[in-house]
Amino acid sequence: MKKSFPVYLSHLPSKDTLTTIQLYLQYTCNNDSFLTSLCSLVDMTSKGNPHPFVYWAQNTSHVLLRVDLKDVQEPDVQVNENHIKFVATGVGARGTQLYEFELELGANIVPVSSQYRVTARQIDISLKKQNDGWWPKLTGSSLKPTWLKIDFDKWRSEDDDEAGLDISSSKLDELDSENVVADHMSFNLENLRKTYLFVYNLWQFVGFTYIFSMLVFKYSTLGYDFIPVAYQSVHYPLKFCQLMQALEIFHPLFGYTKGSVMEPTVQVGGRSIILFCLIEAESRIQDKPVIFYLILCWSIIELFRYPYYMMRVYDKDFGIITWLRYTVWIPLYPLGFLCEGIVILRNIPFFEETGKFSVGLPNKWNFSFHFPTLMRMYLLFFFLPAMYTMMSYMSKQRQKKLQVRGDSIPSSKIKVN
Repeated sequence: MKKSFPVYLSHLPSKDTLTTIQLYLQYTCNNDSFLTSLCSLVDMTSKGNPHPFVYWAQNTSHVLLRVDLKDVQEPDVQVNENHIKFVATGVGARGTQLYEFELELGANIVPVSSQYRVTARQIDISLKKQNDGWWPKLTGSSLKPTWLKIDFDKWRSEDDDEAGLDISSSKLDELDSENVVADHMSFNLENLRKTYLFVYNLWQFVGFTYIFSMLVFKYSTLGYDFIPVAYQSVHYPLKFCQLMQALEIFHPLFGYTKGSVMEPTVQVGGRSIILFCLIEAESRIQDKPVIFYLILCWSIIELFRYPYYMMRVYDKDFGIITWLRYTVWIPLYPLGFLCEGIVILRNIPFFEETGKFSVGLPNKWNFSFHFPTLMRMYLLFFFLPAMYTMMSYMSKQRQKKLQVRGDSIPSSKIKVN
């Protein structure tokens, strides 16, 4: 008679506790399928490094894995007859760090006939089945890891079983129904995320296209007389688009996009201060020529940035769009920084006169703040370092995107344990 084991985990225990539980389960309950699955879960939870998202599909002769990691150089992929281990440093859901996963396969494979290929956006692993046929599921455990998904794109890309990836109703019956339902939900959420990001980038592209078109058309019509009223002609759509850009801070924060939160926070925050605190708040700066040139620089940059992001949502890569995205900033970023510096410098006497955003003594908080002094300190100590930091970051991004883009490491044999 099987022994009961009433363990209730309201939270994840420490790694030492997990190891103790695992050893106890393996020693006392080797024949209990439920506890075997629990051992597997404990083993997965005890790993220190994060797991990448792994998408799988199959045909009659191969199991196909797609590891969602970018910019991986030399992954460590090891297999034996029914086990695969993957370790690599790359850009995943948690940024750039070391990722790893292990899987106990549901059937045997031929290690020497298996191989992998590294691209700029993912790692494709092909595992040769020992016996041709359909596997009912990928893993031998009854518990499916949360990071393991069905690759529906490949399943829908083939027309018959010989091509290997038709998900007909008979094959769906062979798959674990709970896994399929969960992966369908994940697939729908992923589609919703992509749709939202595409619509957002399209909306911003249309907005800045309108701003740029208004500036160019009215300047070509009115000439220099248009410059003093340029800001008033586009300030409503400009402020709306700038407010919408605040969403770009939350996209990596909630996992909608990959990368750090710091870059969009600095870029969006800095531009918002210039627009709302220095231009919108002081009407006497709005008719200066520098405002016209600053808005023009901002608009041109976004005309190439948002189309690139629209394509990247669906992993499309058009060479000319990528090249423009990572090339036009070279003259425009320094010009934009120069215009922003002039706006700050020209505003200092205005804010000295009005005292706006400054707090003087005496007051009940016994606190003082002089906004023009902050502006002077930024120009003296932070303006050039900020420009250098942004230019260096974009230079590294340009080198990586234009040199790595589209290249791949040739297919490599997997290490056999």
